[in-house]
Parts: sequence; C-alpha cells; structure tokens
Amino acid sequence: MNITVLGLWHLGCVTAACAAKHFDVTGLDFDAANVARLKSGRAPLFEPGLDDLLQAGLASGRLRFTGDITAACRGADILWVAYDTPVDDNDQADTESVLRDLRRCVPALPPGALVLLSSQLPVGTCRQLEGEFGAQGYRFACSPENLRLGKALEAFTHADRVIAGCRDDRAKAQLAALFVPFTREVVWMRPESAEMTKHAINSFLAVSITFMNEVARLCEATGADAREVERGLKSEGRIGPRAYLSPGGAFAGGTLARDVVTLSGLGQKLGEPLDVLPAIKRSNDRHRQWAAQKLAKLFAGETGRRVALLGLTYKPGTSTLRRSSAVELARALAAGGFEVRACDPAQPPLPADLAFIHFKSGAPEAVDGADAVVVCTEWPEFRALDWPALLPRLRRPLVLDATRFLEKSLAGQPQLQYITVGSPA
Repeated sequence: MNITVLGLWHLGCVTAACAAKHFDVTGLDFDAANVARLKSGRAPLFEPGLDDLLQAGLASGRLRFTGDITAACRGADILWVAYDTPVDDNDQADTESVLRDLRRCVPALPPGALVLLSSQLPVGTCRQLEGEFGAQGYRFACSPENLRLGKALEAFTHADRVIAGCRDDRAKAQLAALFVPFTREVVWMRPESAEMTKHAINSFLAVSITFMNEVARLCEATGADAREVERGLKSEGRIGPRAYLSPGGAFAGGTLARDVVTLSGLGQKLGEPLDVLPAIKRSNDRHRQWAAQKLAKLFAGETGRRVALLGLTYKPGTSTLRRSSAVELARALAAGGFEVRACDPAQPPLPADLAFIHFKSGAPEAVDGADAVVVCTEWPEFRALDWPALLPRLRRPLVLDATRFLEKSLAGQPQLQYITVGSPA
C-alpha cells in the first residue's frame, strides 16, 4: 500500500515516520526548507525519537519527501491529511488553509483513491468534500489525530484504539490494513460521528479539567485540600482513577480549546443554544491567571521583584513554545513590573518578542537572587535538582507549583512558602 502524507509538521512527521515502518510513504509539504530538512532526517521540531525514526525510514527506502504534488500523489492508494491545523489566539481553527492544500492534491490522485482526514477539521468536512469530488470517484474517511506531545511515537504505534469513520466496505478494508500494525481495536462509525467524537473527547476532557480547577479554588478558600477531594472523586466507580480530575493549571489553548470553540460555534450556527460548552472556555481563561494573580497579591506594593520560571516549553519532551502557559505567564508578569528569568532543559531559542525574559543555562542561575520560583513545565530534571542547596539562593523561599509536581522534592524544607492549586491557605 502506497501512502502519501500531506502536511509535515508535528502530526505529519510522526504519521509519516511511523507508517514507513510498514508501508511505502511519501511525505508532501509545500515548505521547501522543511522538505530539505526532512530529506536529511531532521524533523522541524523536537519529539523524542522522531529524528532516529525518520532516518531509519529514509535508509530503508520506504520513506521519501517532496514538494511536488504530481510525484507525491500519482501512485497513492491513500492521501493521509495530517496538517497541524493552525489556531489563532482566540482558539479559532484556520481550516481553510488545510482544505486549500487538500483541494490542490485530490485531482492528482489515481481514480478511486481514499483521502483520510486526521487533521482537526469541523464535523461535516468529509461530506463537504464528497460533494466536491465524489463524482470523480474519490472517497473520504476520517480518523482523528491522537497526537501526544513528548510521547507521540508511543501513542501512534501502540494506540489503545483508533477511531475510524468511513462509508463503504472498500474504505473499511483499506483502513483496517492501515491500522492493524498500530492498534488492536478500531472503532468503526460514519465519518460525521468520527469527526464529532474528536470534538466531544477534547471538550469532555476540558470540562473535567475546568470543573476540578473550580473546585480546587474553592478548596483554597475553605480549608479543604483538592488532592484529597481528587482521591474521593476517583474512588467513585462512575468516575474512575484515570479521570482528568487533578487540580492544577488551566489547559492551554490549542487542541482542547479549539474543540470547545468549534462546538460552541456550531451551536450558534445551528441555532441550538448551548450553556455548558461556552462556559468551559470562560472558566478556563479565568484560571489561566492563577499564578499571576497569586504573585501580584503576594508582592503588592513592592518593586524590584524577580521571578524565576522553571520551564518555558508547551510540555516536557518538546521544544515548542507555541501556546505555552509559561510564556503567557512571563508576559503577564513583565506587564506587572516583574523581572522574569527562566530556564528550560530543551534550551528553546527565544523569538525577539520574548527578549525581555532573562534566559539562564540552568536552574541555579535562574533562581539566584529571585523572590519567587514558579514551576511551569514538568520536566523530570527539575525533580532531580538539589533543592536544599537551591532554596537558600532565593531572596525569599517561595515556590508556586500548581500541580504539586515538586511536592516530594521540597518536603521538609524549613521556612519554605509552598503554594499550589487547591491547597488550603
């Protein structure tokens, strides 16, 4: 089976590299510099193990990259659309940019080829494309992405299950052959249901995170401990131990927020009033200010305040700064008159608009002389630090740690003021 993967950023590179372990894969992208980089076996961003897997695919001859539509599509059995759908600062997805490139490629496919959509696109997209290209014999299916930053290869190659939406037995047989190396279970449904399932999963996770953070803020004010409440909730059989009910930071913009916004907008478009979904984003946006508001209150009226941020990247295991809550916090603190220092194991290059951040080579340099430390990205390296030696370097032994990531590392430290989401004052 010949597969062409369209869109070669995070999702597309992971898809192409993993699929090339079992199939002949051509990666197609219209960024010439990105294609050249991939031909040398280098991904456009950091994901553990991805460069090695790309290089193995290239060496085997099963993986190639191009910016030529005709060369990429003429022998494809499946065109796998794997763009990371762009999202603006209001969490509105730019789906038209994905569809524009898709429409350029479909006419170059062999008659009867299957187009598989894994990019985040709104429910109804498959039906829309069937209306445009179905008369030419092209078929469309949906299998929503399951990208896990920092753990993307494991999530792809050992998926718990794969959601697949298609309309005919031929497409089902093709998708079954495609997914069998990567999962034991394919959940079959119509395309609209597969599209809606992705929206619903992300929105449900967003509900859980937002709900627990609201409960946690009430815990801070009442003497309850949100971690103890979490244990109580997860002991309930109707909820369960894997529920997204850990008090901590807000969910960042992007994947979860995008689907909440998509479904909220769909309700408006269809004239179907929604109450819960629009409230999720409002509550989450309020909780995103938790650390900045805590620091502003603690240092009210003081000048020359210095804060050290541990971690800047969106998540551990990645180098991306896009939609990072740490970057958002840094901007808020700088606007409030704080001097902002930071360190991060990924050593991400800072764009010009973040030049106000004093980036340090390591945690000791970042915390030296700081008035407070904020744990932003949960890199395991931060747990391994010599905290008894680090804390005396602060002007004030104050640590904000929304998720209690360093709770065990900091246990027993005298005079430490340790502030977490959901802990009683």
